[in-house]
Amino acid sequence: MNFVKMHGLGNDFILADEFKAQTGLDYAEAARKLCDRRRGIGGDGLLLLLPAQDAEARMRVFNADGSEAEMCGNGVRCLAKYVYDAGYVTSEAFTIQTEAGIKNVWLSADGGSGREIRVNMGIPLLRPDWIPALARQETAVQEKIEMDGHSFIFTAVSIGNPHCVIFTPAIEEIRLTEVGPALERHPLFPARTNVEFAQVVNRREIILRVWERGAGATQACGTGACAAVVAGVLEGRLEREALVLLPGGALRVNWQDSGPLLMSGPAAYAFRGETLQ
Repeated sequence: MNFVKMHGLGNDFILADEFKAQTGLDYAEAARKLCDRRRGIGGDGLLLLLPAQDAEARMRVFNADGSEAEMCGNGVRCLAKYVYDAGYVTSEAFTIQTEAGIKNVWLSADGGSGREIRVNMGIPLLRPDWIPALARQETAVQEKIEMDGHSFIFTAVSIGNPHCVIFTPAIEEIRLTEVGPALERHPLFPARTNVEFAQVVNRREIILRVWERGAGATQACGTGACAAVVAGVLEGRLEREALVLLPGGALRVNWQDSGPLLMSGPAAYAFRGETLQ
């Protein structure tokens, strides 16, 4: 199988181009095998580029553990860049079908190569049964969660996939690799959840650390950045447009008054290759 290794701010993916001919891969098994950082290529997930009926391209995403994600913000930017650079589309504005719906993307192009990529991530879902999350209120804003002797206040949001956002005054004190797995699989989240710890710098800037469902701690998370801004607005901590500082770099998120979220950031190639088995 030929592949392209790409990343969005260090959130890295193996992209398999099945736009013109499908390989018949077992996607879940391939993700587990190829994403292994010691015995495979290494990556946070496997991106599949497929043809679409109602959009210019279709994306499917499989996490490193083989589970399928509904949506991936960094992944969709990587796929958008590849689709444009490969010549499958000629316009700098096009659509990509995901398991969380059709997403509009815009590329700032330079000499035929996409640079900054903006994605309409859609309207965030706040009803607990849509996230899904178990909550006492009509929206899961500033709910309490307890596990393993820890107690946190969280806000739950869906950006096509579930997120648990927790604001903290001292993000460097959070032991993400300890609390992340427990929160991901907490009974309050029937489909598991992505976990974000956020620290407010000012009303237009936050620091974010992410434990991704099915992938673990990652350098960046596009849907997580969007969820954190939504949670910050709902909790009265942030303006609707904010810069999100992640270990791998910065994403800009704008939650428009009309409802949709716009996320902007880069995507880059690492290398191309071919698997031997």
